[in-house]
Amino acid sequence: MTFRYDFVPTPFGDALAVFSDHGIVRFDLSEAADPSVPWLLEDVARQLQATPEPDPGAADDLVAVLDDYFDGVPVRFDEHLPFDWRLASGFARTALQVISEIEWGQTLSYGEVAVLAGRAGAARAVGTACRHSPFSIIVPVHRVVRADGSPGHYGAHPERKRYLLDLESRS
Repeated sequence: MTFRYDFVPTPFGDALAVFSDHGIVRFDLSEAADPSVPWLLEDVARQLQATPEPDPGAADDLVAVLDDYFDGVPVRFDEHLPFDWRLASGFARTALQVISEIEWGQTLSYGEVAVLAGRAGAARAVGTACRHSPFSIIVPVHRVVRADGSPGHYGAHPERKRYLLDLESRS
């Protein structure tokens, strides 16, 4: 299995896109201003147990879909590129796959996702799955909100979640 990576521009800065032979395996908005910081690639290499190689242009298809998304076009990323789910397992993977089905501009609560994923009462586990998702933006964890309808957090950047929710509600 080979792994390769590229960087993708977003309104939040460049993101790291890592691909396997089977599809995108990780899409990560870095907490650092520079997504090429060594610790980010080291973390990916540790998780994959292999070092991804740089491959400029590997993310060109993803860039085109993201451009549409940020222009307000309702897209489902899994309809445009294959996903390699190897970095998500068990209930987290099930929850993230349920979240992938949430329609553009719609939201579900953490508890509703838990029920749909087959574990009523596992709202906190859904929150953990969202927090550790290997697929920022392209698996729309931003569409999962608190039971009272408030957005909640999005890592250390709740303003990003609000931005994405507002983007989708305008279209």
